[in-house]
Amino acid sequence: MATDYDAPRKNDDESESIEGLKERVPDKMTGVVDDDADNPGSFELAGQDLSDLDLDVVVLPPQVDEFTCVECFLVKHRSQLDHETKLGPICRECAA
Repeated sequence: MATDYDAPRKNDDESESIEGLKERVPDKMTGVVDDDADNPGSFELAGQDLSDLDLDVVVLPPQVDEFTCVECFLVKHRSQLDHETKLGPICRECAA
């Protein structure tokens, strides 16, 4: 038997009122408030002293084919250069 997918569907739920639907939806305002919103995972370092920890970071100098956009301050490849202003280069994303 062929099925007409364009025909309107009739369910038993169509007869349900809006009030009935509102009762089935949980109230979002009754949720539990997380007091520790800054630390969602409750991650603690257990009192460890990290003041003597050294982090090694390698900073590369600007490359020949790179520029820093004066709007977003991101380092971009020269292929993303839109135009230059008197303040400096502007990337395509900021120019759009």
